[in-house]
This record gives sequence, C-alpha cells and structure tokens, in this order.
Amino acid sequence: MTDLKLRWQQLEETLLQRFDKIPDLNAILLLIGIQEIKNTKKEYTKEEKQDAMHVAVCTLLMQSGYYKLEGYDVDGWPHFEQIKELPNNTVMEQEAFLKDHVLLFFEQHQI
Repeated sequence: MTDLKLRWQQLEETLLQRFDKIPDLNAILLLIGIQEIKNTKKEYTKEEKQDAMHVAVCTLLMQSGYYKLEGYDVDGWPHFEQIKELPNNTVMEQEAFLKDHVLLFFEQHQI
C-alpha cells in the first residue's frame, strides 16, 4: 500500500468518527471551501457549492504556490490568482495530487 493510500485511509477513519460516514473527495472539498468562506450562511445553492469547491481547490493549491489569495469580496468569498501552471496530469494523477494537498491541509490545520 502506498503512503498516500495509507494516509488517506487514516483521514477517512477520522472523518468517519466525526461524521458517522466517510465523505468522498468532493464532499471534503466542499467542507474545506465552506470553512474558508468568511460567511455564516447556513444554506448554499448548487452554484455556491460548486464555487465553494473551487475555493477549496485554490486554497489547497496555495500550499504549493499555484495560487495566491487576492482578498475577499463583500460577501466574504475569497478570490485567488493563479500564479503558476498546474501540472498536466491524468485524472488519476489529479486525484492523487488533490488528495495529497487535502492531507497537507488537514495536517497544517491539525484537524
């Protein structure tokens, strides 16, 4: 078993204990995105959820210098600027790349 798979399984176990089910990668991205939005709104539209997932991806990839935070709008939504090209990966490689960044995010935030 690869190190990434082992670390991901450990995260899944932690999230299972917290939420009573294992969220998939999209659900984890949504959780991260909503956490990063400086907005206390309780309900989000489908479009806002997609935007929150985009916020999560940008937040995660900031860790490796792909994006930088430009600031927040009046509704508390962060805006980012891409500052370097993303790697041209296959779908499987993209998923592993994101999972690695999710794990780093959780480690840095001691979640």
